Amino acid sequence: MKEFVSGWAETLLYATLPWMVLLNELPWVGVIVQLAIGFIASVIIHRIATSILEPIAQPFPYSRRLVQYGHRAAWAAMFFLIAQIILRNAPDRLPGVSAVLHIGALCLIASLTWLGIRCVRAISHSIIELNPADSPDNLHARRIQTQTKVLARSVMGIILLIGIGAACSTLPVLRQIGTSLLASAGVAGLVVGFAAKPVLGNLLAGLQIALSQPIRLEDVVIVNNEWGHIEEITGSYVVVRIWDQRRMIVPLQWFIENPFQNWTRTSAEILGVVLVWADYRLPVAAVREEAERICRSAPQWDGRLCQTQVVDATDRAMQLRILVSAGDAGRSWELRCLVREGLIDFIQREFPEYLPRVRTEVVEDQHRDSTSAPPAPPVRHVSLGGR
Repeated sequence: MKEFVSGWAETLLYATLPWMVLLNELPWVGVIVQLAIGFIASVIIHRIATSILEPIAQPFPYSRRLVQYGHRAAWAAMFFLIAQIILRNAPDRLPGVSAVLHIGALCLIASLTWLGIRCVRAISHSIIELNPADSPDNLHARRIQTQTKVLARSVMGIILLIGIGAACSTLPVLRQIGTSLLASAGVAGLVVGFAAKPVLGNLLAGLQIALSQPIRLEDVVIVNNEWGHIEEITGSYVVVRIWDQRRMIVPLQWFIENPFQNWTRTSAEILGVVLVWADYRLPVAAVREEAERICRSAPQWDGRLCQTQVVDATDRAMQLRILVSAGDAGRSWELRCLVREGLIDFIQREFPEYLPRVRTEVVEDQHRDSTSAPPAPPVRHVSLGGR
């Protein structure tokens, strides 16, 4: 028995002796082995935790998105945290340990920043998913989506700035530069302030738009005499989808500093105007009845208003205004075109002689001798078609 134990101990000694010599000659081997073990352990923990959390979080939209979006970033943060602990417990005599420790700290900051951004994105996407804007009455959903997207981008930008600042603060050179700049602040501070003014202005404008909401996604707006929809709101600009499929890019701050029209600020309902010129003899009551008939047969009309009035009168014709109501701007445009075409066809068919006319008086005057001159011809009135 003693011989067996002594033989086993001798075998173990011969097996471990080369590794002991290698550790003495190459001190980084032990740290690398610990890092490899930590990497394998973090991968195993990550897979086990993910497989457990995914079915548990499946019924809950926020938890499901957090696990789906943040599990890789969480694994990276966990591994670099383990690596940071291993490196800080390593002997100080290791060559280059301070540089590796600094690189590990930068990787840990980057992974935590990544994790924070992914978590914010998961929460924002969950809120957008729970408030779809594809329903007819989507005013509340568009308000929530606009707030969520703008605030999420602002929070992600702040997290990124904090991460970059934390990473730069670990560099001694940048700390010295920052100290010298603070010591001689004056002009440098003014230059940095002027340089950062557009960025900060757009950031504050984005927060103000998210909170006060002068515009929302899919709002119908008129910007610089262009009619379109708010297609996208980013951290620095707004994309307006114009009716002819062009895209107008407008800085965020412009919507705070300049007036514009928002046709869906509180409701998508809108009134449309149709103007028709006609002769004074046209019976307005017949036109009113025809306009109401056209509106009743039009699917774009929401049934709120169909009003015909004489709003102007010149020396040649009168102007009829037909006010019609619709559920949104697109339906209003279609309804206005339909009413205009129907009334023109009605007047041409039923009252063609009452189209606008130009009345001209023609007077014939012949300079003859009063004794032989015949009596002056009567004044003739000529009616010329067209306005």
